[in-house]
Amino acid sequence: MRSDRERLLDILQAIERINRYTAAGRAAFDANELVQNWVVSHIQQIGEACWGLSQRLKAKHPEVPWDEIVGMRHVLVHNYFEIDLGAVSVVLDKDLPVLKPQIEAILAELDTPNLPTKPAGNV
Repeated sequence: MRSDRERLLDILQAIERINRYTAAGRAAFDANELVQNWVVSHIQQIGEACWGLSQRLKAKHPEVPWDEIVGMRHVLVHNYFEIDLGAVSVVLDKDLPVLKPQIEAILAELDTPNLPTKPAGNV
């Protein structure tokens, strides 16, 4: 079973891969079916990774729209022949630029060791 940290890294990797192939802009995205499929596949991977995160982590970070991300994954997987590239473009333009720093912050928090606390009383 993958850890929360591994799943968060999966999300970051998918975002970075999406960004690499969509850097040319919306017109290039609209004109290239291979890039469209690449992006859809990686958005599905992001949703799958979010779905597998622990409830504890998700509850600790309500600022991330976990349910919406998983919901998008379900739409892309189960309504494959009805994918709205406009909705996918919104994810690219608005959602991923917000999600990436959120995931990076959560990872930084996970990677910060818990410092021992000093006992109360005399020092």
